[in-house]
Amino acid sequence: MEPREYVVEQIDGDYGHLRRVDVKEEDTILVARALLPQEIYEGCHLIFENLEYRMG
Repeated sequence: MEPREYVVEQIDGDYGHLRRVDVKEEDTILVARALLPQEIYEGCHLIFENLEYRMG
């Protein structure tokens, strides 16, 4: 599976709302903060690869 790039649209308590960068019409996905890097902030970019999120 190829890496996917996301942008953090919103941080809502224990969840982050992520939007894929390469797909303009896709809705946001809801991901538990426990699965995301601790240093995320709204507007940062994440890479999803090998079932892990990392700062991109």
